[in-house]
Amino acid sequence: MKLHELKPNEKAFKERKRVGRGPGSGLGKTSGKGHKGQNARSGGGVRPGFEGGQTPLFRRLPKRGFSNALFKTEYSVINLSDLNKFEDGAVVTPELLKEMGIIKKQLSGVKVLGNGTIERKLTVKAQRFSQTAIEKIEKIGGKAEVI
Repeated sequence: MKLHELKPNEKAFKERKRVGRGPGSGLGKTSGKGHKGQNARSGGGVRPGFEGGQTPLFRRLPKRGFSNALFKTEYSVINLSDLNKFEDGAVVTPELLKEMGIIKKQLSGVKVLGNGTIERKLTVKAQRFSQTAIEKIEKIGGKAEVI
């Protein structure tokens, strides 16, 4: 057996179902969708969990317990590459970032991530830093200060 003689086993790959393609396919005319009705239409069908108008299970079951989702801390995230817009020796604060339009909302604070490279010596003040961000800022001679 040689490399150019290799081929997959018969029926190793299933052929794609090509609906509505001629007389021999057996999937012409209504193409396996039956006659009329919601499921025969394009984009037809019902959403997941729909029970034909009966109150669905997720609404019949009682809602119990406490969810901390309302109180979670969310940070506005910026990368080191975003900080190259500032000049050398600048003090970067969350207020300054918002003013320049780098972040839209301050949320619970600003987190600086280590994606990209930083070419300027900056003093960065933020609520959180990733470990790589701190290393890269200090390597170039800047300072990372946690507020």
